[in-house]
Amino acid sequence: MSSSISTELKSHFLRLYQMALTDDKFDIMELKTLYRFAEDRNVPKEELDRLLLNPVDHNSTIPKELNTRIEYLYDLAYMILADGVITEDEKNTLQKYCKKFEFLDENIEELSEYLLDCVKKGISKEEIITNLNQ
Repeated sequence: MSSSISTELKSHFLRLYQMALTDDKFDIMELKTLYRFAEDRNVPKEELDRLLLNPVDHNSTIPKELNTRIEYLYDLAYMILADGVITEDEKNTLQKYCKKFEFLDENIEELSEYLLDCVKKGISKEEIITNLNQ
């Protein structure tokens, strides 16, 4: 594994991949979304292929910065909606990641609903982050 992707970003792609698998059917739109996210972050396709084929030798890390946490959770919400269907398992998985990213328990349900809502309405992660920082 070459070192062009940070451990944090590798963790992110593996979480996205897990999210795509949550509903037991890996939709082509989910796959395209995964590769588009890689492209957006200048991660070569081959690099992502390698990571997804060898996820075992990887220690998961969570982002330190709040903005990055929101960005990654947004991507997960986006992945949920890639196939146009939100399952209960996917919602639970998103909430699990909100918790893992150290958001307060009492805010988790609201945060995950908010992120899903933003994705549905086409509100970008940049807009969300800007609003949060005001």
